Amino acid sequence: MWWGVASALLANVLYSTGFVLEKRALAGMPQVTVRQPARLLRLVLGSPLWIGGSLALASGFGAQLVVYRTLPIAAAQGIFVSGLVILVLLSSVLLGEETSGRERYAIGAILVALLMVVLSLKEGSDTVSRSAPAPLILLVCVPSLALGVWLYASAERRARHRHRMPTTGVEYGVAVGLLYGVSSLAIKGVSSYLTSSGLGGAVVGLLRSPYPYLLLFTGVFGLVMSQAALQRCRASLIVPVCTTVTCLFTAVLGTLAFGEALPEDPLRLALRIGGTALAVSVLLAMPKHDPPAQPGPPSQHDPPEEPQPPPPTRELTTDEPRRPVAEDTGVPAGQGAAASPRKGDGGPGKY
Repeated sequence: MWWGVASALLANVLYSTGFVLEKRALAGMPQVTVRQPARLLRLVLGSPLWIGGSLALASGFGAQLVVYRTLPIAAAQGIFVSGLVILVLLSSVLLGEETSGRERYAIGAILVALLMVVLSLKEGSDTVSRSAPAPLILLVCVPSLALGVWLYASAERRARHRHRMPTTGVEYGVAVGLLYGVSSLAIKGVSSYLTSSGLGGAVVGLLRSPYPYLLLFTGVFGLVMSQAALQRCRASLIVPVCTTVTCLFTAVLGTLAFGEALPEDPLRLALRIGGTALAVSVLLAMPKHDPPAQPGPPSQHDPPEEPQPPPPTRELTTDEPRRPVAEDTGVPAGQGAAASPRKGDGGPGKY
């Protein structure tokens, strides 16, 4: 059991570090989009910082395999959620991201919700399941994958509107969280085959199961979708939302799929259902848009603005025709030419 707890804490550190490193690498790249996956992969694979983040995430995947072999699904999710604290700290230090007061209250409420789910566990009565029927796994996972892809596509369409306010990433976090929830169930299924006797039989049995193919789908789509979402949104918000959806999905549906029964005690049952309802309510109430950036007052340390040079005067080229110069009549301008005496006036001095 203690190996499982230590592995879960290690997975938290590895996952949080990997997300922050990938976010920092994406900040220096041109804009990526899911509509150009080949270009996205070419950009990220050319960044050593992003490769370091992906290796950290892969190591977290390995630690998660150990967790699911030693801990019940719901108990593992309660430990995984502690990684949100590490993620927020790393985002503040390495990325300079700040969360608003409303978002901090929301994250606190999510932690309370997941704590309620964990308190619904009982060490003596909760057992670690090893297998689940393949049709039931497909019945749970396939609609969830379709819903995640549809939510992400809907968020992409709304984000392309020119006058739309910048999104906080809640929609992206929910969509990617559904994919990672399916991936978590697939990891749980793969871990059950690691206990089989004989490597050859374990590999054959694994290939006959839906788990490697679910991991392949969630790995490819999750990679492309999560990178585009991380570049557009704050990691300190999108990753907690994604983690919450993943943990709740795995704790609730994974418990049912793998035969880990719901608690019979009314108090524990109320804690599990109430925690799930609270987390969903908080996700629906979280802000969907970031406020527009307000220009701050000029700082005393800002350099003074340089005076703009006057516009250059237009010089007359030799190809342009010159205007004729008016003949000097000796009369001030505006008074016209001197009038000549009319016939019969008698000339000056004759009245």
